[in-house]
Amino acid sequence: MAARSQYEELARQLSAIGAVKRGLARSLPADCPSGSAVVLSLLRKHGEMRISRLAELLDVDMSVTSRHVAHVAERGWIERSPDPADKRSRILRLTPAGLDLLGELTRRTTEMFAHSLSDWSDDEVGQLNTLLTRLRDSFACRGPGGCGPGKTGKHGDDCRSRPADSDNDLHTRTPV
Repeated sequence: MAARSQYEELARQLSAIGAVKRGLARSLPADCPSGSAVVLSLLRKHGEMRISRLAELLDVDMSVTSRHVAHVAERGWIERSPDPADKRSRILRLTPAGLDLLGELTRRTTEMFAHSLSDWSDDEVGQLNTLLTRLRDSFACRGPGGCGPGKTGKHGDDCRSRPADSDNDLHTRTPV
């Protein structure tokens, strides 16, 4: 186990990660705030869904989710159609314009990281990706309903051996 001072420094470093998040937000088009980008990326990753499922994935209140959905629907990036199983509900799906925007968001985000990390080696970027995945998995595994290290969880295998793009990675906040 690491020394307590290392955990304190980690807490300071993660608090300062806001600068990275602000840089990501600045790379987004003016009419696509980060909440909208996350909605689009979740629909790309998980496919069409009801708004209630989207609220679960976003881990936010239904009213917040409704505002994000209204924003992206008004711009033609998603469509809302009646759910054949329950006419009171709507199914959300990406439109071709939404897919095009996601391509643009990916390009902008990639360029931002390439520029900001231009003095990093490929190995260093790879190490950061590996460690951030491990950090995220450590929290997911120990949170409510988590499996803990060495235990078999809802993923069906050892919690630590899941790939980074696992279907259980529900709380993706980055729009790429």
